[in-house]
Amino acid sequence: MSLVLLKVECLLRVKEEILPQVEEFKYLGVLFTSEGRMEQEIDRRIGAASAVMRTLHRSVVVQRELRLSAQLSIYRSIFVPTLTYGHELWVMTKRTRSRVQAAEMSFLCRVAGLSHRDRVRSSSIREELGVEPLLLHIERSQMRWLGHLVRMPPGRLPGEVFRACPSRRPPGRPRTRWRDYVSRLVWERASLLKLLPPRPDPA
Repeated sequence: MSLVLLKVECLLRVKEEILPQVEEFKYLGVLFTSEGRMEQEIDRRIGAASAVMRTLHRSVVVQRELRLSAQLSIYRSIFVPTLTYGHELWVMTKRTRSRVQAAEMSFLCRVAGLSHRDRVRSSSIREELGVEPLLLHIERSQMRWLGHLVRMPPGRLPGEVFRACPSRRPPGRPRTRWRDYVSRLVWERASLLKLLPPRPDPA
């Protein structure tokens, strides 16, 4: 028995204007879809960052006269913001984490003058360049945004959406909600902090 999902027509009215119902739209440069998924937007960000990397590699990164600090400044100020724009609301699945890390290391390997054939570990390349893992940067920003949402007073729209509990959900396997994902992330990071040795008291 096959399940057929019917599209529900909604009347969207802003003052006297009726807005068309669409499958996707962009708001502040971020792509939103009717399904509420962010995979397509994440793929767009990775594609945009890859295009930036190819352009910079041909014109800037390969220049031997350019100092390493300047190349890393380009990485932090251009490549990373292009790749991670709007990342606070991403749900980082295993596939997403792998793709983001692959895009990150593709740029850093070129800065370090290495290729995948050199078989150098990603952690070693980051340590040599003095760069923190991009996934760590994303997770820290997501937990910071969670803190903003929790502290928002009643009536603020982002906080109300975060605290909303829909009574109905679409059929099929439930998707991981951002609230569940980031709550689990905070719990995991808190558990790791408990395992760290205590800091020595300052003299």
